Amino acid sequence: MKRPFSFGSRSPLPLLAAGTGLIAATYGLVRLAYGLVLPNVQDELGLGVAAAGVVSGGASVLYCAGAVLGFLTAARHARALVVVAALSAALGATGMALAPSPAVFAVAAIVSSAGAGLASPALVAALQDHPATRRHPRAQSIVNAGTGPGLAVAGALALALLPSWRVVWVVAAVVTLAAGAAVLLTMGRGSPGPTTRALPPASWFTAHWRVLAAALLMGAGSAAVWNYGRAFLVDSGAGDAVSVTAWIALGAGGTAVAPTARWVSGLGAQRAWVVTTGTLAAASAALALAPDSTPLALAACAAFGWGYTAGSGALIAWTVQIDAPRAPAGTALAFVTLILGQAAGASTVGALVPEAGYPAAFLGAAVAAAAATVPALTGPRSGQPDPALSHSA
Repeated sequence: MKRPFSFGSRSPLPLLAAGTGLIAATYGLVRLAYGLVLPNVQDELGLGVAAAGVVSGGASVLYCAGAVLGFLTAARHARALVVVAALSAALGATGMALAPSPAVFAVAAIVSSAGAGLASPALVAALQDHPATRRHPRAQSIVNAGTGPGLAVAGALALALLPSWRVVWVVAAVVTLAAGAAVLLTMGRGSPGPTTRALPPASWFTAHWRVLAAALLMGAGSAAVWNYGRAFLVDSGAGDAVSVTAWIALGAGGTAVAPTARWVSGLGAQRAWVVTTGTLAAASAALALAPDSTPLALAACAAFGWGYTAGSGALIAWTVQIDAPRAPAGTALAFVTLILGQAAGASTVGALVPEAGYPAAFLGAAVAAAAATVPALTGPRSGQPDPALSHSA
């Protein structure tokens, strides 16, 4: 009798657990925790609001570079990518922990973001290569859901350790190295896949324009909460306990994607995108209008975490709907576009806050997120092929 969930060599559990841990570390504990500790970093190192936006933008650009590099090389070099992902995230976290100045902190924060960009394609290849996880189609979604728990753990660490924000980064570095080692120990050693794929035809890019427009706007609309959410709450009078608990609520919302996944997938890709991104927009607007209401702030953060994480899944489903055989390429393109949107959004919010204040900047982000729903309301309905691909090679 097969025992697919035992902890033997043919079990998917070891690699699923290790991969989820690496995503939780590189995303939740390192890349996205920047906004969690930002108020404390600003107090100690004097990092300005506008400069913080530029740092976030630079980190997003390096994330994109890592994601593109990973997509191009993961088929043959997944193990090397896991090593580089863990080392770059841990090195960046260590640099932030030891930073004596805003400049050093900024460089370390940017370097740390490469880890997340490299980890995702490396784990896609690792899950496809391992015989146990290859048989489980939901393996990738399980691993990607590690972002939510990572955010919650980062918040719990901050709640216990702040204002000692440097210790948070030390813990993040150690956990990231441990998670990377665990992935290396549980990865398969099958034959590598092809190193290259034929460049998609021009019609493929044309068919994806709605996805890319939606991803860019959603990225821009999400940047305010990810980078300045806690700083906004602190500026509005919330103490460490409330503002950090709000961050934990973000992680809890992301974790809640798992029990709602069946319902969301039943909506179809475009309707799911409208619902999830609309939720993200409403949550950003709620924070902008009533940041001093603790219950509303916590509920808004939980809704935002759910909307962002579930929306990322809807984005993948949308690319699969357009051209399933090239779904990996579509997913990579969509997520790079989303992160570039975050880079632009972070820099814009950072420039707006000193001039117009947090509420106006967050309302602007909510408008961008709401606009991200528009491309999904046009074009082919869910489940229908895109006519732009009717003559594709």
